[in-house]
Amino acid sequence: MHNKYTDLIEQTFDFPQEGFEVIDGELHFNGIPLMDIIKQYGTPLKISYLPKISSQIQKAKRLFNVAIAKADYKGKYTYCYCTKSSHFSFVMEEALKNEIHLETSSAFDISLINALHAENKIQKDIIIICNGYKKPAYTQAICDLVNEGFTNVIPILDNKNELAYYENHMEGICNIGIRIAAEEEPGFEFYTSRLGIRYNDIISYYKENIQGNKKFKLKMLHFFINTGIRDTAYYWNELTKLIDIYCELKKICPELSALDIGGGFPIRTKLGFNFDYEYMAEQIIQLIKTVCVEKEVPEPDIFTEFGSFTVGESGAILYSVIDQKQQNDKELWYMIDSSFITTLPDTWGLKQKFILLAINHWDTEYRRVNIGGLTCDSDDYYNAESHTNQVFLPQPQAGDEEPLYIGFFHTGAYQESLGGYGGIQHCLIPAPKHVLIDRDEDGEITTRLFAKEQSAKSMLKILGY
Repeated sequence: MHNKYTDLIEQTFDFPQEGFEVIDGELHFNGIPLMDIIKQYGTPLKISYLPKISSQIQKAKRLFNVAIAKADYKGKYTYCYCTKSSHFSFVMEEALKNEIHLETSSAFDISLINALHAENKIQKDIIIICNGYKKPAYTQAICDLVNEGFTNVIPILDNKNELAYYENHMEGICNIGIRIAAEEEPGFEFYTSRLGIRYNDIISYYKENIQGNKKFKLKMLHFFINTGIRDTAYYWNELTKLIDIYCELKKICPELSALDIGGGFPIRTKLGFNFDYEYMAEQIIQLIKTVCVEKEVPEPDIFTEFGSFTVGESGAILYSVIDQKQQNDKELWYMIDSSFITTLPDTWGLKQKFILLAINHWDTEYRRVNIGGLTCDSDDYYNAESHTNQVFLPQPQAGDEEPLYIGFFHTGAYQESLGGYGGIQHCLIPAPKHVLIDRDEDGEITTRLFAKEQSAKSMLKILGY
């Protein structure tokens, strides 16, 4: 009987696979020997592998451009990065190497745009799609961008009152978009998204407020499905409704030329991940073309706003198992040197699963475990994987020179903002070190410390001490 951890993984999954391989009993992540990183920086440790950001962007561009070529589709594809997924400067700088455009969600995003421009990281002709329900500070910041010469700012109207502010404060002509309030998935707690303007009101709103207005040109329709881009009847139905309203509006609004289908490409959060990106891109493009041809309107340019897809698979967090606690006959706890509430808030707040793998001791026997964080909160644990309602990890033996190290992978989106990066953490468990991993022109691995482990002094200052 094969009961080593390496046997478990290789027999359960197609392994090794993209981004993961084991060499001499130790895990490598995108070709990075993680034990070398741990020996240099210790744990707990967040890492960001920057080349993965560029490769994901290029992957999506390739998928949609190939789909466009196959379908002889007349419109163009534009990749926008959804900044709220991760606002870090190193993410933005890596993403911007790939000739992308940006999507914002709040007034503070506009401050980020100004900072990037001041550092010559972006030019004033970059497309900036301004999404979200907008408070006055946000609408004013959007007006300021336009008035300062940013030529491709596209405010996406989220409600019927938003346009009036731009009318009074914006100089010159501005392209705008309208967000469509999508119907939620069957079984959701409500029927229609709180965001956007409902389908039945869009044509009349356009005729009464935008048509003939010399200050604004309606260039884009936008929608987003909370459950993401999936091969389901629900998704195709909502996308078809979007295309239908585009075609209807295009006939009376000749300047309308773009569909923004939002974000939603999934990322790998389990080793058994199976999503046909190529098929989905081709089907989206073919559906849009088919409906447009039937209704005799030109195919629109396609925009996407991929956030998690851009940055999610670049991230990981590494822990040490600092103790084993046998709490009853069946439950063995592995205690880690940090807290899930501090470092991976999605795992306890939303019960999100990530790829969990041991980093060393792959040739050791495995057993079922619960993983516990350091806080006194009963929710600070992880005990189920996406493919099974339990977790299996190696069981080091007494006398082993190295403790067990474990890693959660593809954690690069949202965790820092949801966890209160640099702020107050539950039980004052500090935010861990954060290391950036890159490759030089020769392909050699380079690392640099982006942030030290959070100090007691920094937290006490926030608390007024």
